[in-house]
Amino acid sequence: MSALPYRPEPRREPTALLPLRWGGYRERYLGGLGLIVGGGVAIAGSDTFALWLLWIGTIAHIAGWCIMPSAGWRRLVVVVPSTICMWLLLPGPRYLVVLVIPYLGWLLVRHRPALAYPTAIFVLGGAILLGQAFSEYRDMLEVLVVEFAIMVASAWLAWAMRARGPRLTADSRRPPAART
Repeated sequence: MSALPYRPEPRREPTALLPLRWGGYRERYLGGLGLIVGGGVAIAGSDTFALWLLWIGTIAHIAGWCIMPSAGWRRLVVVVPSTICMWLLLPGPRYLVVLVIPYLGWLLVRHRPALAYPTAIFVLGGAILLGQAFSEYRDMLEVLVVEFAIMVASAWLAWAMRARGPRLTADSRRPPAART
């Protein structure tokens, strides 16, 4: 009898396993992500001469959170604080620290384990450093690109830290009394 080669199970995204009432997982994930980011950029790009952009960005941002595949209560908890934080970015780079709240909301909506939440330290640290280095609103686009890169890297780290689930070993198949 030959032994089969070891093939680890592919790591599944926790939200991909949720039953969805409408749409497919990938479409909702990519659409929601696009609306969240696009809405945030539209809000940040608005000014007193383009208030319509502020409202369209707000609606897109809210819609993005609402269609992300996740447990419903998680999306509802995140949508209002995240939208307020996007509005709080309007004064300039010194307010980047508020991006920690949407990042924590992302971790909640993506069903990340508690072990992944300390990755928010990178987002906070980057926001503080960038806010101190750049104080003019004219630098906002470049600063947001750098902070967004920090958020993406932190989110990938949080993804890598997600729970793998129990592993069965030869020892774990025996009753607890038989283990020594």
